[in-house]
Amino acid sequence: MFFHKKLTHTITLHPSFLGPRMREFVTKRLYKDVLGTCTGRYGYIVAIVAILEIQTGKIIPGYGSAEFQVQYSAILFKPFKNEVLDAVVDTVNKMGFFANAGPLQIFVSNALIPSDMELDMNSNPPSLHSNDQKIEKGTLVRIKIAGTRIDATNIYAIGTIKEDYLGVIE
Repeated sequence: MFFHKKLTHTITLHPSFLGPRMREFVTKRLYKDVLGTCTGRYGYIVAIVAILEIQTGKIIPGYGSAEFQVQYSAILFKPFKNEVLDAVVDTVNKMGFFANAGPLQIFVSNALIPSDMELDMNSNPPSLHSNDQKIEKGTLVRIKIAGTRIDATNIYAIGTIKEDYLGVIE
């Protein structure tokens, strides 16, 4: 699911960056530091919509660097249990397959794949196939998230295609 949220981030600038272009350096550093990262609480930061405020910097005694609090609004991606996502298959192996939905990697175990699908490790690339579907690297699939695990810097998901209207998208 996607969310729009106001966030803050602290940026430290070396004294050589303090000057007339300081605002530009703070903006570039914000994009570099937070874009594409994952916070356990909010999920993946997909895009920065706007920089709302750059507070006056505070000099760090003994170093000469300056610290700036930056408020910005961002688009966040955080998956939830029972959410249905479209993903691209990345790897097929004997345990199941991995698929990517944007920055999120989802593992679909053999136990959560319909029983009529068989693994063919001899094909190139390896694939799962049934009478009417074939899952291999690059295939677009619709997956329901069965569970997620969130840590400080990443989100892990397990998915299923064992329900109606899930599986290969044609």
